[in-house]
Order: sequence, then C-alpha cells, then structure tokens
Amino acid sequence: MTREIYNEDHEAFRASVKEFLDRQVVPNLEEYEKNHGLTRQFWLDAGAQGLLGLEIPEEHGGVDAGDYRFNAVLTEELAKVNMTLPSCVGIHADITAPYLVHLTNEEQRKRWLPGVASGETLLAIGMTEPGGGSDLANLKTTAVRDGDDWVINGSKTFITNGGSADIVVVAARTAPEKRAKGISLFAVDTKTPGFSVGRVLDKVGQDDSDTAELSFEDVRVSNDDLVGPLDTGFISMMQFLPQERLGTAITGVAHAKQILEETIQYAKDRVAFGQPIGKFQNTQFLLADLVTRVEVTEAYIDQCVMKHTRKELTAIDAAKAKWWATQIQSEVLDHCLQIHGGYGYMNEYRVARAWRDARVTKIWAGSNEIMKMLIARDLGL
Repeated sequence: MTREIYNEDHEAFRASVKEFLDRQVVPNLEEYEKNHGLTRQFWLDAGAQGLLGLEIPEEHGGVDAGDYRFNAVLTEELAKVNMTLPSCVGIHADITAPYLVHLTNEEQRKRWLPGVASGETLLAIGMTEPGGGSDLANLKTTAVRDGDDWVINGSKTFITNGGSADIVVVAARTAPEKRAKGISLFAVDTKTPGFSVGRVLDKVGQDDSDTAELSFEDVRVSNDDLVGPLDTGFISMMQFLPQERLGTAITGVAHAKQILEETIQYAKDRVAFGQPIGKFQNTQFLLADLVTRVEVTEAYIDQCVMKHTRKELTAIDAAKAKWWATQIQSEVLDHCLQIHGGYGYMNEYRVARAWRDARVTKIWAGSNEIMKMLIARDLGL
C-alpha cells in the first residue's frame, strides 16, 4: 500500500539520511559492536549532517524542522540499519533534547543546546531505577536543597547512552511528602564530583549500545541545572512519554518491515527439495500474513505520526501504537528467523541479530503490560 503522509521534502531528507548511513555508518558497525557503543565520531558526523537538531531552534544550532514527520523519517532509516541506532539517537535527539528545548530558560538553552545539535554534548535520561522499572512515580533518587544548591543521591539503571553521556537529565524526588507531585528534573554534567558510571550492562542484544548503571553520591548541582519548574518533573515526563512511545512504535514497524523484505528475498533464493522455499504453500501463506500485519500496523502508526505532527496524539493512542507495533515486530522477526532455518540462529545473519536486538522493545518506554493498563483505565475499567 502506498503511504501518503510524506511529501517530496520528507523523501529528499530520507535520501540524504540513507546516503549518510550507507557512507559513514554501515562500514563502522563492527567497530561500534566491538566498542559496545557508538563512537564520538559518529555523533559529530550525525551532528554535522543536521540529524541531531530536528527539535532544536536554529538560533541554538539546530534545524528546527517543526514537523515530526522528519523525526519519523530519521527513525525509520536508522531502524533499517539496526535497532541500536534509533535507540541511541532517539534517546539523545528525540527524547531528551525536547526537555532541554521546552522546559528551560534562554540561558540554559544557550548553554546546552548548541553542543546537543552538533554532537559534542551527548544526552541520556535517567528515569528507571533498580527497584522501580516502569513505576516512575515511586523513584527513590533524592535531591535535597542545601543553600542555593541541590545534593543528589541515588542510582539509575538501564540507561541508554549512560556510559558515554555528557549530560544526564535526572528525575529526583525533591518533595517526598508529595509523592508523584514532588519529583523534579535536573541536567547533571557527568563530570560533576560524585557522579559515576557503574557497569556497562551485558545485554542479550544491541551490543553496540552502551546501556549503563549510574550512581549519584552527593552530586551537587545548582538551581541553574533545574529543568522546568520545581516539583513538576513527573508531569513533564508524562507529557513527553507519548513521543518516546511513538518513536518506539515507528522503530518497531520499520525494523520488522526491513527484515521481512530481506526474508522474502531469502525465500526466493533459498532452494530446498528442488525448489525455492518461497514456492511452498506454507511459506507463501506465512509471508502473505506477515506482510499484511506489517502494512496494517504501518498504516495505524502513520496516522499517529500525523496526529503528533498536528499536536493531537493522545497518550492512550501512543500506548496503543507502542504495544501493538512492538508485539508485531516480535512476531514477525520470530517467523523470519524460522524461515531462515538453522542459518537464522547464526549471528552472521542479520535476522538473528535483529531477532535478539528487538526483544527489549516490548519492555522499554513502559512495558506492554503497562500500555494495556493505561488503555484499560481509559475504558473506565
């Protein structure tokens, strides 16, 4: 089915992103995996290409696209390469950067945003804690006022870009008695005394992403590092989470679609019992099923992209998009691996890496079970 949400400008941008990835990124994927993280050169190159400043005003070094469809195009092209790129770039440019654009004052924007757009300042966001998971309202990290400063203590885990970030936007409890209404956000420079990176976590997949544990031991920050009004952090996180969840949905369907296309070609080329395996009815029916699932899912996600572009996407629709797209992604990739047979379980095959890299998408950005709870609550249940 022909997609109708993108115009010539979006497709021209898509072509430039693909050319950049083919030329400067794909040849270095093995290096990223070996280093368990993207190189600084990647970030600088992406910044020079204008890929990190879609949400950032021009006066602060960005391109201020003003159209979320450009974010979606970037996410799709990154996902076609692998799951790590949209994860790491998304955390930096699509998830954390908006906090620094929309919740800060002019002095803060001048201080932080030019480096974010250029790739010189790498971002991460510190929400998830060892004992909390998706339960953001009950986080334990604290920020206690000390004169004109705040002293942060606590820990975070599963933090994408955590091992290499220059600034981490940290959610901390500033008024414990207020529970969810007593959480604030701080931009913490990772060179600040008391901040440390614990383990870079050994994950099942996405070996080229530095996902880390972070520790805060008497980390002193000032009021100038407060992101948004005091005690409004939880509200801010809820406001920005729909974009994160939509980005996860876009990634899921684009990633699955790419691997499915490669699997269809494999079914045409792989010969067994005297004919291409795509000639067997079971394979034909399965691939017809998978293509339909992907295209129907893509149609819904496209409508969500348009809603978000018009600032109309609800948190509930974002939750639907997130859980459904990642569930379809998981199912499609599992079938694609099965079609490849024993080769599908070999890491040298893209389908094997895609299968294990994608499993986490049903967990991050709020688990799919949490998404269903939100939808059920909206139904009055």
